Amino acid sequence: MIARDAYTTSLWQDHITPFTESNKANPETLYDVIIIGGGITGVSTAFLLQDEGKNCLLLEAENIGYGTSGGTTAHLNTLLDVPYYVIQKNFGKEAAQQVYASATEAIALIRHNISRWGIDCGFRDANAILFAQNEEQEKELDNIAETSAEAGLEMNAIDSIPVDIPFSSAMKAGEQAKFNPLQYIQGLARAFETAGGTIRQQCRVTGVNNNNTVTVTTNAGAFKAKAVIYATHIPTGINLLHLRCTPYRSYAMAFTLEDERYPDELIYDMHDPYHYYRTQEVDGEKYLIAGGEDHKTGEQENTNQCFLRLESHIRQHFRVKEIKYRWSSQYYEPVDGLPYIGRLPGTDDNIYVATGYGGNGMTYSSVAALLLKRLLLGQKPKNELLFDPNRIKPVAGFSQFISHNADVVKQFMGKFFSGEQLDALAGIAPGEGKVVEYENQKIAVYKDEQGKLYAVKPICTHMKCEVGWNNAERSWDCPCHGARYDISGKVLNTPADQGLEQLDIS
Repeated sequence: MIARDAYTTSLWQDHITPFTESNKANPETLYDVIIIGGGITGVSTAFLLQDEGKNCLLLEAENIGYGTSGGTTAHLNTLLDVPYYVIQKNFGKEAAQQVYASATEAIALIRHNISRWGIDCGFRDANAILFAQNEEQEKELDNIAETSAEAGLEMNAIDSIPVDIPFSSAMKAGEQAKFNPLQYIQGLARAFETAGGTIRQQCRVTGVNNNNTVTVTTNAGAFKAKAVIYATHIPTGINLLHLRCTPYRSYAMAFTLEDERYPDELIYDMHDPYHYYRTQEVDGEKYLIAGGEDHKTGEQENTNQCFLRLESHIRQHFRVKEIKYRWSSQYYEPVDGLPYIGRLPGTDDNIYVATGYGGNGMTYSSVAALLLKRLLLGQKPKNELLFDPNRIKPVAGFSQFISHNADVVKQFMGKFFSGEQLDALAGIAPGEGKVVEYENQKIAVYKDEQGKLYAVKPICTHMKCEVGWNNAERSWDCPCHGARYDISGKVLNTPADQGLEQLDIS
């Protein structure tokens, strides 16, 4: 099993061993490109650039697949979460066609990589089924089908669906797929190294300074490159994209069935938030994966209830034998419906970013890899302007777009706090956390199963918002921009790049 940015364990992380680097990073080398982030976007982009003759270094703060790539439900879609009618409305019909073409090319790239490198990751082509359950949803489904066809994706009406859920109408689309994301990422990471690329895990970036040559400072020293790509799901530091991307949590379960009726298709209802279902075979056993119950990060008071609601929904419609895994993960919704891929706003031309994938990160990761490769090679891709992060306009107060280590006042350094008084004040059970007021200061307190207290300052080191407790993942989550921390204050999710201040308990 590998580590992930969560307390819960996903199906994928429990069935894979840690990745071990083969090539050693050299601080004396001037790399062509440094890619920050070892998820599917970072690994895919690094491989494509290395395959084109660039000398690349990939830096990962924890381990390959640690973030959302290890917590996805791994749908590969051209039928996207943001419908083509929304893309048409915001960007026009030609843009919708470009998005469809980009998504189609992305899935083809994944298929090609798997074939070329013999990556055993359970990849399967699959149809997608979208079903309505009332008159309002039927009208939206017709709209989705019509505008999808105009973009290039044909959808056809069907009379039945492969799950026992009531529906009034349904549509089927081809050209979709599914796979095991961590097996794919590790296979591609090995191909990247075979091509001469270098991966450094357990290497957290703490700063990026750009004077023609970019110096990337980390907890393992400094590295230099001609260009840098932020593939960290959301970029670290403080920049405009944090105002244009909203963090969400999504919940998933993998379970076995009594009746062995595992659907081959990718299936979606039309509620908001919607539910989704698909099958994956892992190590010889089939699992039905269901997900949903999405909400903005930090805004759900009891995140365990999301799992309870999802389980109730699953048991209502499926003959569940055993729920084997339950987990949640994070994604970022862009304000206008499309990702931000290209040059990072407010920086020089050699700093790039890919973020704002919404719920289609597995597809948009390869869209980003292809687009970033072409930009770094000096080409002029057709979809450059469509996904350009600079399509957003600067606002007052954000002339400094990329700044690491926000100045959070350290009010507690050198102070000791009474564990007994904190425990009595918080009144929490083992495994719980709470923000309490103590000696005119707010303190985030967690008690483990053995009764040990952990206390941190509950002020996010990104932009000083107050964090809240996530009882499902046992983490401190920031509702402003999605930074997350473990019980001891260690960073789990960017955009923060410094942990919460730890307090001394006497």
